[in-house]
Amino acid sequence: MNAVAGNNTTIWPFNNVTILSDLCVFFAPFAILISRDKKQFNHLAMQPLHSNRSFMFRNTFKKLPAAILLFASYSLQAQSTADKDIDAKVNATLKKLTLEEKVAMIHANSGFTSTGVPRLGIREIVMSDGPHGVRPEQGRYWVQTEKVLDSGTYLPTGVCLAATWNPALGYAFGSVLGSEAAWRGKDIILGPGINIIRTPVNGRNFEYQSEDPYLVSRMVVGYIKGVQDQGVSACVKHYAANNIETRRNFVNVLMSERALREIYLPSFKAAVTEANVNTLMGAYNKFRGQYCTHNDYLMNQVLKKEWGFKGFVMSDWGAVHNTIEALYYGCDLEMGTDLSMLPNPNYGKFFMGDTVIALVKSGKVAESIVDEKVRRILYVMYKTNIIEGQRKKGEYNTPAHQQTAEKIAEEGIVLLKNENNTLPLSASVKSVAMIGYNADRKQSMGGGSSQIKAFYEITPLQGLKTLAGNKINIAYSKGYNIARGAKADPALISEAVDAAKKADVAIVVGGWTHGYNYSVWSDNAYDAEDTDKPDMSMPFGQDELIKAVVAANPKTIVVLIGGGAIDMSQWVNKTPAIVQAWYPGMEGGTALAKILLGQVNPSGKLPMTFPKTLADVPAERLGMYSKDSLTMYYTDDIYVGYRYFDTYKVEPQFAFGHGLSYTSFAYSNLKVNGNTVTFTVKNTGKVAGAEVAQLYVKQEKASLPRPEKELKGFDKIALRPGEEKQVSIALTEDAFKYFDDNKHTWVLEPGTFDILVGGSSRDIKLNGKVTK
Repeated sequence: MNAVAGNNTTIWPFNNVTILSDLCVFFAPFAILISRDKKQFNHLAMQPLHSNRSFMFRNTFKKLPAAILLFASYSLQAQSTADKDIDAKVNATLKKLTLEEKVAMIHANSGFTSTGVPRLGIREIVMSDGPHGVRPEQGRYWVQTEKVLDSGTYLPTGVCLAATWNPALGYAFGSVLGSEAAWRGKDIILGPGINIIRTPVNGRNFEYQSEDPYLVSRMVVGYIKGVQDQGVSACVKHYAANNIETRRNFVNVLMSERALREIYLPSFKAAVTEANVNTLMGAYNKFRGQYCTHNDYLMNQVLKKEWGFKGFVMSDWGAVHNTIEALYYGCDLEMGTDLSMLPNPNYGKFFMGDTVIALVKSGKVAESIVDEKVRRILYVMYKTNIIEGQRKKGEYNTPAHQQTAEKIAEEGIVLLKNENNTLPLSASVKSVAMIGYNADRKQSMGGGSSQIKAFYEITPLQGLKTLAGNKINIAYSKGYNIARGAKADPALISEAVDAAKKADVAIVVGGWTHGYNYSVWSDNAYDAEDTDKPDMSMPFGQDELIKAVVAANPKTIVVLIGGGAIDMSQWVNKTPAIVQAWYPGMEGGTALAKILLGQVNPSGKLPMTFPKTLADVPAERLGMYSKDSLTMYYTDDIYVGYRYFDTYKVEPQFAFGHGLSYTSFAYSNLKVNGNTVTFTVKNTGKVAGAEVAQLYVKQEKASLPRPEKELKGFDKIALRPGEEKQVSIALTEDAFKYFDDNKHTWVLEPGTFDILVGGSSRDIKLNGKVTK
């Protein structure tokens, strides 16, 4: 199998949706190419082979049939012509607008719309939250609309998607989201969220994807293309360094330029330069003393000038704080300021409202400043046929969408531990005690702005009952309560213990929650917007519950719901099997049941390190992670996640990239030929399965400190029992570079690099070397 720059190209024999999405990933390099103009393409194609920027293009194109090359060339020209046509339309429209109409276009006119110009046939832009589904209708003034068709597909959350390590599913995920947004009449879907998971206590980690910028970059490109191929704009968020929810509106983040460039910006850069995302959302927090939403360095210098972003920047809701800064420092559309004006908002009183008209008319601000913002908004409107052209109608909650949700859950659920072949459940298992509040709790309406009114949602209990049928007797007990201040309940634990004693196997479904009462917006906790976890400890007395159940029945399986790591130290060594199920979406219960019963072989891998305790987290040990501070110093620097654990030799609970299977895999025959790495993976077990082969790079000697290893490629390979396949990963020169703060540039320092291949950051099977 071939994996260009680590992207998945495996054709999965599962269903049409998956095969289609894999084909899209196969053609992803061409999509990237046709997003450039023809002059740029020819320049890259003619550069010497050793050129940093041309390597992947040359190595890809030299193997392509002439017909595809011709298609790519014509596509480049067509894309360039299309952009020129759009620019011409934008310029013509801009000349027709009055100052008042222009200013009206750069701020909201309701909760989720921005102003149009009816005189010219320009309608409002309609937006919706939805990193993993289209949010219920909120009406114009933040009152949820009733009796409308606003239920939809509840996809697994972002962290579950990342745990698939399958970029093709990123595209499939985005396609479902874009299609349902189009059907609902949305022009922009406010996702994906791609902030780096710096610490497990961040309440919004469940929406995000990974601690590793390379993994996020590979997943986000497919997601965005999937959305935008449906005629809907994606909005990548929250730019940048929004890694905490508590005091997110005020905290000032300070970090080195190296940390910014190596850890926190690469995924946003990929969203812009590879996926061509149409819109971007500024974060709430400050960065180096200036609010991110109107931050000269982040927005003007990096995003728009350095990366060449052509779309528009919108604020997060209520994230604009100053008219002049918003005008000059990169914000193009102000949203959500009405939240501070309810119940009678005056949209003219937005920071980018009537005040701007007065400033321009007085000569204090040039009208060209406003024009630039309107130009960007019009560019996106013409590009997505909001003003003219045919919009895609989309589809609403189809079986194919539900199958995609299930497929993502199947590939994203991670088998963390499996001693004595506890899983899958054997045919001899006739009774199961399923225990835990999360076993039968529907999660879709929790979490804050990412809430989804699921058309339906299969809970773990329901999924297992449906698939097991009458072959297994399943008894349910709640085990614990989800409520503020709830602790271990002796009566509920006693009931659970009695059930466990009578069953062949006990399954405890616990973990995190989005909050308490999902019907109340502000009743959030743990995994939710605008809140953080107090620590990593299991809430509601779950430790006591699990220890009691394990003591009653040694054949106990723990299934964890939630957006990330939890402290398992009190029971992990006594529990034979542990499954990380995340928030797996509307078909999550079905996917989980298939894995428990062996109908699906788990193939998910952790997209972040699971530490043993919070004290082991680099943001805690090296950084300054005080949720009460107005200034946050990222003194953990580039040592985020496994970069810290592996470099500083700290033993994690479960390593980055870890995930077990019901089969086994052998790695062999590593060859390093320049920047191309090949090796063989064989299924040495008795059942079909999929392995995520991970490639890490380590520089042996460098002028600046570097992590022990860094992920630079991966491929997910499906193998039948006894089958083996050759994997080929083509690295770019960027895979060997680091950012030099002193020179303010990326550096490829000559020397020897180790090529490390294996099943996780702590499970290296093959070692090779390359000299640069």
